[in-house]
Amino acid sequence: MKAGIGLRDFKSLGISEALAGKLREEGIVQSTPIQEKAIPFVMDGKDVIAQAQTGTGKTFAFVLPILEKIDRGSPHIQALIVTPTRELALQITGEVEKLIADMEDVHVLAVYGGQDVAKQLNKLKNKNVQIVVGTPGRLLDHIRRESVDLSHASFLVLDEADQMLHIGFLHEVEQIIHETPGSRQTMLFSATMPAEIRKLARTHMKDPQYIQVEKTQGPAETVKQIAIHTVDRAKQGTLVQLIETHRPFLAVIFCRTKRRVSKLYDALKVNGMLVDELHGDLSQAKREQVMKKFREAEIQLLVATDVAARGLDIEGVTHVFNYDIPLDSESYVHRIGRTGRAGTKGLAITLYSSKDRPLLDQIEKDLDIRIEKKNIGNMEGKEDQKTSSGKKPAKQRERRPGSTSTVSGKQSNDKRRGKARQERVSLNGPVQPKREEKEATTRNRGNDRTDNTKAKRNTAKRKPGPSKTAGAKPKRGRR
Repeated sequence: MKAGIGLRDFKSLGISEALAGKLREEGIVQSTPIQEKAIPFVMDGKDVIAQAQTGTGKTFAFVLPILEKIDRGSPHIQALIVTPTRELALQITGEVEKLIADMEDVHVLAVYGGQDVAKQLNKLKNKNVQIVVGTPGRLLDHIRRESVDLSHASFLVLDEADQMLHIGFLHEVEQIIHETPGSRQTMLFSATMPAEIRKLARTHMKDPQYIQVEKTQGPAETVKQIAIHTVDRAKQGTLVQLIETHRPFLAVIFCRTKRRVSKLYDALKVNGMLVDELHGDLSQAKREQVMKKFREAEIQLLVATDVAARGLDIEGVTHVFNYDIPLDSESYVHRIGRTGRAGTKGLAITLYSSKDRPLLDQIEKDLDIRIEKKNIGNMEGKEDQKTSSGKKPAKQRERRPGSTSTVSGKQSNDKRRGKARQERVSLNGPVQPKREEKEATTRNRGNDRTDNTKAKRNTAKRKPGPSKTAGAKPKRGRR
């Protein structure tokens, strides 16, 4: 959304000078393709289905027209923006707050799980909130509490609808839609259009205008993509090597599961890197603390799951590392969209093993792209230098001509067997001898007893002392 990316300025799309001036203060002068196509339809009051990837500037495509059209003097909620995650809700709320900084009569509120409900209730009661941005679960909670009244809502936005389907929020979204007036204007934004999302649109939208921004306009155009071939046991070392080589200003590292996020976070921390983790098991306070540290560059690396990083829009992310390869092309696009946003350059590096190659091939096929593949000599981890016992393999000696290697080998084997027997004795008690050994031992013991008896007899004959015949008359021999 920086200068020079789009084709038309915002005033030509019907946006007021006041809002266009706010955009210029942020360095945003021209519209992006999705903004150029969607804003006129929304300004005309038409329902819109926009298929666009993250990072294309779609937030302003619905926020700007809503701010132009709401009744600032009304105390009712007039616009509801539903998002799949807290992070995306906070990001959209932040964009709105920048635009309404000088509008004292316009208020926006983010409602999401993990935050104190009483605080949200207090703001809903004490301020005339015209715009609510929230996640499905917490919105339904407020609806049941009757703290959120959507009966006056004129605008409904379903942002990243395919992700709400993926997470399992579609039923909650249906319930929320039924709380809004049938006369509302509906805008649906989604990177993909699964059958369930198309059905949702047919059921709840009136003659929607369909807009599609080609994939070439997405983050893949501004992000250099590389795939590094490695093996699982060498992944951590490979990642550390890549980080030290590329030295990212800010980088997001994606893992598939919360457990793998925590494990990698611990490993990188041990390596002395400025890193933190982001996943669903963290409290909301902790998540916001991590995001603040990352946004202010107190940490350089953020290890995260796909869902936790949904809606992550932080300026200055220079690198994305797919530590675990994404399972589909949509996830791949979302991940690499964290860098190279709004026309800036970025680098996305995917680590893949041989078993991951079919996934990588499918991503290339789905997106009609060719990802550069490299091997940086990391196919052998340190563990490969060891045997399964954890010892280095012994160096084999050359057999010299005429050597008695067979005999020496046999003797060596005999020694090893003897040593093994000794170890078994020490661990499990005496080793029971074989039958032949028992018989031989018995024979030897018998022979030993016989020899001992003979020896004793001979000793007795030689022993000095009184003879048994002392004092007896000598016998006469025969003449």
